[in-house]
Amino acid sequence: MRQYTSDLTPPWKRNKPAPEVPAEPDLVVEEVTTGFCGAVIRVEKTAQGPTVTLEDRFGKLRVFPMEPRGFMIDGKVVTLVRPSGPAPARPSRSASGSVAVPGARARVARAGRIYVEGKHDAELIERVWGHDLRIEGVAVEFLEGVDDLPAVVSDFAPGPDARLGVLVDHLVQGSKEWRIAQSVTSEHALVVGHPYIDIWEAVKPSSVGIEAWPRVPRGQDWKTGVCRALGWRVANTGEAWQHILSRVHSYKDLEPALLGRVEELIDFVTAPE
Repeated sequence: MRQYTSDLTPPWKRNKPAPEVPAEPDLVVEEVTTGFCGAVIRVEKTAQGPTVTLEDRFGKLRVFPMEPRGFMIDGKVVTLVRPSGPAPARPSRSASGSVAVPGARARVARAGRIYVEGKHDAELIERVWGHDLRIEGVAVEFLEGVDDLPAVVSDFAPGPDARLGVLVDHLVQGSKEWRIAQSVTSEHALVVGHPYIDIWEAVKPSSVGIEAWPRVPRGQDWKTGVCRALGWRVANTGEAWQHILSRVHSYKDLEPALLGRVEELIDFVTAPE
């Protein structure tokens, strides 16, 4: 006797089984319903079935059930499954979130450079991006304000094999600093700015242990005003900065507006000739 199925969907309209892919650590996938894209952190067994934890490029974590056809890799639908055997060790990450290269020697310095406004800016960039910069051979130097930028750029003479990137504090359109930045920007020189009055403010308040950075009245020295409002020693802003810097352990302690600008400069000065 012929057996009949209750599924009346024509064979050509039925979903074909998706390829099964082991959810190995650091595999990058996209969840089909939400569009959340991230790297696999771990797989766990729960009463409702296995789940996978993903981490996006900003460090945000999301947990999803490992349902059939629930994810995409390179635009193709897949079914994530638990890895067989012990999970391989997850590559260590640098403070910037990039994959660390253990034991790698620093590359010979490029002709290209990144300039920042002051010593604190340089120290913060070294703290978070130091590993990446050494691997890429990019040196960071600092200015003492933006007024001397035209002369610095002229002396540097940026070109195809020696690109120059500059990070400026509190770059506001129409300001004197903005006009200076516009005057030196070229195919081989990129000036970008972040919205913070001082690089201190680019550190997340929660990382420093405060609710928010204090508002300092116009005309007052910003760092002195911050120290006074927070009850820190006003006479020693350098000591205050060392306290702030000590609370920065990775890119997660910095505001996104700074992260994007620094990454943009690194990409610019390391672009292929």
